[in-house]
Amino acid sequence: MPPFNLTSLMPATFILAGIPGMEKLHIWISIPFCSMYLAALLGNAVVLFVIRTERSLHQPMYLFLSMLAIADLMLSTTTVPKMLALFWFSAGEISFGACLTQMFFLHFSFSAESVILLAMAFDRFVAICYPLRYAAVLTPSAVVKTGLVALLRSFCIIFPCIFLLKRLPFCGHNVIPHTYCEHMGIARLACADISINILYGLAVPVAAIVVDVVLIAVSYILILLALFRLPSRTARLKAFNTCVSHVCVILLFYIPAFFTVLTHRFGQEIPHHVHILLANLYVLFPPLLNPVVYGVRTQQIKKKVVKVFICPKNHLLQE
Repeated sequence: MPPFNLTSLMPATFILAGIPGMEKLHIWISIPFCSMYLAALLGNAVVLFVIRTERSLHQPMYLFLSMLAIADLMLSTTTVPKMLALFWFSAGEISFGACLTQMFFLHFSFSAESVILLAMAFDRFVAICYPLRYAAVLTPSAVVKTGLVALLRSFCIIFPCIFLLKRLPFCGHNVIPHTYCEHMGIARLACADISINILYGLAVPVAAIVVDVVLIAVSYILILLALFRLPSRTARLKAFNTCVSHVCVILLFYIPAFFTVLTHRFGQEIPHHVHILLANLYVLFPPLLNPVVYGVRTQQIKKKVVKVFICPKNHLLQE
C-alpha cells in the first residue's frame, strides 16, 4: 500500500463559483455592487478626511466613528474587489493562503465593528447619564485602549479559525459556491468531521456578538430611563437626537447579520442564490449607509463637510 500523501489533501487553490444559478447575470449584478462599493469608499473616505482635518471633531464620539469607517472599509474591501473580478473576468481562482486571509479579515472586521458599536453606545451612555464625568471617563487614552481591545478581541476570536481549517483534509474538493471565502464555506469542502468547526464557528463568534448586543441594549435602556428623568420635553428630544444616528447604524449592522445567520441555520427552503445575494449585500450595505446616516443626522459632520468641500470652492469663485 503506498504511503499516504498529506500534501495532496491540501488544495493549492480554491475556485469561487459566484452566485450559483445566476452565472449569466453576473455582469448585471456587478453594476449595482460596484456602484455601492465606490459610494462606500467615497463616503467613508470623506468621513475620515473631515474628522482628521477638523480639530473640533477630535472627540471620542467622532474618533469612534472614524474607527467604524475604517472597519467598514476593511469589511467591503476584503470581499468586493475579488467579487467584481469574478463577475467581470471569471477570475474565481484564489490560492489557499489568500482564501484563509480573506476569511480572516472578513470575520475580523465584523467582530471589530461590533466592539466599536458597543463603545459608541457606552459613549452615548456616559454623555447622557453622566455628562459631568464625560471628559474624565472618555479620555484620549481610553479611546485608544478601546480601539486596541477591538483589535485584540477580534484577533483572538478569529485567528483559531485558520488552524481549524488548516488541519482539515480536502481530498480534491476546492469549489466554493460563494463569491468570497468564509469559515464554514471552506470547512464544508473538507472530507473529514467538521463538528469542531461548526461548534467554534457558531458558538464563540455568535456568543461574543450576542454579548455586545446585550450590553448595547442595557446601555440604551439606561439612557431611556435617564431621558425620562429630564425636566423638559425639549431637553429629552435634544438628548435622544444625539443617539438616533447610532441606533440606525446598530440596526443596519445587526439585523442583516442575525437574519443571515438565521436563514443559514433554519432557512433550508430558501434558495442558495438568495443566501449568497444576502451575504453579498451584507458586506456592502453597512459600509454604504453608515456615512450617509451620520452625514445626514449629525449636524457637526454635515457642517464640517460643507466647510471643507463647499466653502473653499465658493472662496475660489469669489476670487
